[in-house]
Amino acid sequence: MFEMFDKIKKIITSPAATLATFVLAVALLLFSSIGGARAALTYFSETYRTRVQMQDIGVTLEENGRSVSWRNYDTNKSDGTWDESTGALLTKMLDKGEKLKIGAEYPEELAVRNSGTIGQYVRVSIYKYWLDGDPADADTNKLRGLSPDLIHLHLANIGGGGWLEDEAASTPERTVLYYSRMLAPDETSPLFADSFSIDGMVATKVTQTTTTEGGLTTITTTYDYDGTHFCLEAKVDAVQEHNAQDAVWSAWGRRVTVDNGVLRLADAE
Repeated sequence: MFEMFDKIKKIITSPAATLATFVLAVALLLFSSIGGARAALTYFSETYRTRVQMQDIGVTLEENGRSVSWRNYDTNKSDGTWDESTGALLTKMLDKGEKLKIGAEYPEELAVRNSGTIGQYVRVSIYKYWLDGDPADADTNKLRGLSPDLIHLHLANIGGGGWLEDEAASTPERTVLYYSRMLAPDETSPLFADSFSIDGMVATKVTQTTTTEGGLTTITTTYDYDGTHFCLEAKVDAVQEHNAQDAVWSAWGRRVTVDNGVLRLADAE
């Protein structure tokens, strides 16, 4: 916690006058059917307002053409509060009563919209993992022995389409993307994902145990993913266009270059 506040202090006192907003949409589904979808905003310190002269900045996560989560700063509000809403991904994926089909591909078109009034650069962090138990306590209930690679979110427009994958920051559980161009006010990025599925391999992952009693040997087969939950998160955050190169470094700790409005990832240090 102290490290978090130290980081925030460094950001708000930076000469780059960095401003970041965060949106997090979480999908939590049962292994065989949708249920218990939740979402929560990433921690954000309101002390940003005390050191940064804000225009109307905002960022929205779009899913299949609808706004699912957003956080917008409105200077017209006298109390300086945020207009924000957190949603859940994949809630419209299945029809009422329909069961999730393992191996089937479902449309999941994700994009970012600049819902503010100033230009900005955006980053998306995607997290995939398996849970057992209360999703509110993900750190405790995360099943680290199960493969996030079996949760498929198909990425779109990587490279030539404008989105850059930061391979140095990515892991099997986390994928980090940057949009290489400045998003103008009310502009929506190209899709960074277009479909979702659960790999059919989950049905083949089993554990067998052998017990012998009274000369009788019993082999018990347990499906490793039976009864588990999968979790898909998409977190969007943004920095203002002005002095973007230093702003990205200050807010996200990533070296980039910005030339003629195009952001490029520098070699990892």
